[in-house]
Formats: sequence, C-alpha cells, structure tokens
Amino acid sequence: MLRSLTAALAASCLLAGCQGTDAQALTHRPVPAPPAVDGAQPVLWVALEDHLGKAPLQLVAAGSALELSDATGTLGRAQRFSFRWRAQPLPEPMTVRRRVLGPFSSFETAEQAALAWRRLGANAVVAHPGEWEVWAAPEKPAPAEYSSKLEEQVISEVLSLQVQRPEGWRTLQAPVRIEAPGGLRWEGGVFQGPFRLQPDAYGSWTLVEQVPLERYLQGVVPHEIGAGAPAAALAAQAVLARTWALGNQHRFALDGYHLCSDTQCQVYSDPRLARSGVKAAIRATQGQVLAWQGEPIHAVYHASNGGVSANEDEAWSLPDLPYLEPAFDRAGGAPQGLALPLSQRQQVRAVLAATAGVYGQNHPYFRWRRVLGQETFARALGSGAAAVGSPVQPVVLERGPSGRVVRLALRGPLGERVLVRDAIRRTLRRLPSTLFVIEPAGSGLWRFEGGGFGHGAGLSQAGAIDLGGRGWTVQQILRHYYPGTELVPLPSLGTTKGGS
Repeated sequence: MLRSLTAALAASCLLAGCQGTDAQALTHRPVPAPPAVDGAQPVLWVALEDHLGKAPLQLVAAGSALELSDATGTLGRAQRFSFRWRAQPLPEPMTVRRRVLGPFSSFETAEQAALAWRRLGANAVVAHPGEWEVWAAPEKPAPAEYSSKLEEQVISEVLSLQVQRPEGWRTLQAPVRIEAPGGLRWEGGVFQGPFRLQPDAYGSWTLVEQVPLERYLQGVVPHEIGAGAPAAALAAQAVLARTWALGNQHRFALDGYHLCSDTQCQVYSDPRLARSGVKAAIRATQGQVLAWQGEPIHAVYHASNGGVSANEDEAWSLPDLPYLEPAFDRAGGAPQGLALPLSQRQQVRAVLAATAGVYGQNHPYFRWRRVLGQETFARALGSGAAAVGSPVQPVVLERGPSGRVVRLALRGPLGERVLVRDAIRRTLRRLPSTLFVIEPAGSGLWRFEGGGFGHGAGLSQAGAIDLGGRGWTVQQILRHYYPGTELVPLPSLGTTKGGS
C-alpha cells in the first residue's frame, strides 16, 4: 500500500492525470482527475461525504450484499463492511509548498480569483480544505487585488484505508470500489452506486457515488424545489439542475470528483424520494439543457427573490451574463413610481412594501425581519472583533441595481470590516438575503427588514411554483427568468466546461 501511494504521490501523478503539479514542486497531494462528464449518457462522481479519515466508517447494504474490490481484485461480499484509517509513514517525506488566496465565501468568487491568477501565468487551482481557497506555486506572484500567504507542509505519512476481514484488518490498495446491487444505506437514504472510497488533496478521504446524470436529478429536484410543485416548475428545475451539473463538473476536480451533495453544490439526497411527478418532469426534459450561444448557462437559482431578480454581479464578481439581469418579478412590470436601478434605501423600502402582483408571495421568507445585536456582530467578526471595537454599527455602503446590498460595513470605534457580495450572508448567517434595509432597534440592536431567500439571481423557485400554478409552460418560466436563452438537447452543445 505504501509503495503504491508513494508512487502515486511522487511519480505517476507528476507525469499524467493529476491536478496542480509540475516537475519542480507540489502544491498539494496529487489526486487523479475525475473523468469528463460527456457523451450520450453522462455519469457524475458525487461526494456523499468528504474529509473522512478521523472516525471509523461502516457501509451497510440496503438489500443484497455489497461487493468490495481494490487494485488487487475482488475482496468479498457482505451485508456490512467496517473500515478504519491508519497513519503510515512514507519511505521518504514529501514537501508541499503553495501560495494561498482566500478564504472565499463561494466557489464562484474563488474561481474568479483563480482565473485572474491564471492570466498571470500561474497554474492556479480552486481548493476546499474547509473554506474555498485558491492555490498556486509559491513563486507565482498573486494578482494585485488579492492578498496571499505562503504555506509549506512536510508530508511524512499517509492515511491508509483498512477493511475488517475475518482474519483481521486488511490494508486496501486504491482504487477502492463498492458495488451495491440492492443499494447502500447512507444518511437515512438508499443510494444505488457504484461507489468509490478515494483520497483527496488534503490527506483525508471521500465516499463518492458514480451516478448517471438523469438518476442524479431524481435526488436533486424534489429536495431543491419540492416534489409537490406544479409540473412546469418541476420541469424547469430539472432543466436547471441538469444544466448546473454539467457546467460545474470542475467544481471539485482537485479532489478527484465532480460535485458535492450539499448546499455548496445542489442538494442531492435519496433518489427514491422522487415521486411520479418528479420522474415525469425529468423524463419530459431528458437530455435538455438551457444554453446561451451554444454553451450551458450559469444556471443559478434560489428559493425566493422577494419580488425583484438580481444580476450575477450582485452575488459574485462574475463577468457579465446577459441572461441574468435585474427585473421586477411581478405581473404588470414595475410598481408605480419605481424603476431600476434601485440604488436608494427608500426605493428598496418601497419595493418591500409593494407586494401586489408579485410572483411567489407564499414563500415563508418572502418578507422577513431579523434583529441583530453586538453578540452576533462579535461572532461574525471573530478574531477581527478587537480591531473594530464595540459597539458595532452595520452601514450599507453600496447597493446593486436590484437594491441588494453589495457592500456592507461593520463599523466600530476602532475600525471597520467591509463585507462584499456573497460574504455578507456567509458572515451574517441569520440574514436570508441581501435585499434589506436597516433600522436602529434599541441600544446596540439593529433591525434588518428584507425580502427573499438566497442570492436572487436566476430562477426564483417560489416564483416558478406560482407561475406553474397559473398555467405557464416550462419554456415560458425559463424565458422569464433567463431571457435570451434556449432549450437545447445535450448532444448539440459544445464541449462542456472542465478544469479547475
């Protein structure tokens, strides 16, 4: 096992198939890249659980026995397999050195930093050791707009995976595969697989399911929009989930798989929970994606826009996407006396008050109120709280065209911390959206009054449910939220996006 791992780390990965390495230095533990998601029947590699390796792991069959194999061949069949990890020394220590940007609040923001660094000649990669970061070789100067730090690690051991057999614990040799003809029980659900247990770029391990794209949608659509949504809304969600998956297959390339199964990607859970309506929507749109000029769109969506859609730049620092433009999401266009852009506080307050005709009003966060105090701000500032001082006052510095806050200062007697775009909600996690106004609410207290849940760009799921209930078709719903795009069959697209 050690010999094969050492070879993978120090030799074969440097020559072919691994991410972010060159002949002079390693920026991280090399991991073989996942296969491209292409062809008539695409298959995604989805992480059911990442950063494994601290606690033992049990995999349990839902029906007929699991079958375990590794590089040496098939190792046996059982209803349950018990695994553990053990640190084992490498024959020769290996040094990892990198320059790091971040942490970033989202993959989208990290990817823009990586692209800026690549334009300067760096082989920059997006990593997710806990938060989103960007890594490159230490001698590559970072883009001027980003601060960076140097990290160096001497790797003297690896976590080897062992399985319990009747004769004792056996060390496995990657790749480790699990077939589950009757399904695998995981987190209260059942998944069909097949599965892999594989190392990541950080020294831990990941449980990956290899799932066909259309089956993956059965595990996404009901958990994202709800199985009881109208047929057209379900179909729109199926198209967007399919498009998003194809356009984001590079999201975890550094770690040897395509997508995660939580809110950092799309929520993916037990596909068996897909009712007949969900399956019908997936079948009705099978192989269809939403495209702009022959490429899958950046198919972002969210729970509720509160009555006004955002453009992409209000959530992330992205290049202009013509199909993501701010717009009032209501019958009859703009409320009387209002027009975009909404740059002033009183305009946003007027939008929040003008609820007549707005699509998706039934969402529980269509309108919301939160009172935040000094304890919340101190937790949000963390180790930087001392540099800001107390009391802290939240101050809106800039709004985007839909009225959403894009720069928010947490200002104290000693200084301030400025939160930008997606960092606002990632830092002040009690805020459902950035469409809000702020009022004083007593000594050290501030009331945030807002609308919507999520970043606000693209399809509002609450709006789509409302429109589907009014008889709109899937094409009408998609054109409404992504003007200028078209539904196209997968084979008609150009090469899907890849790389990290």
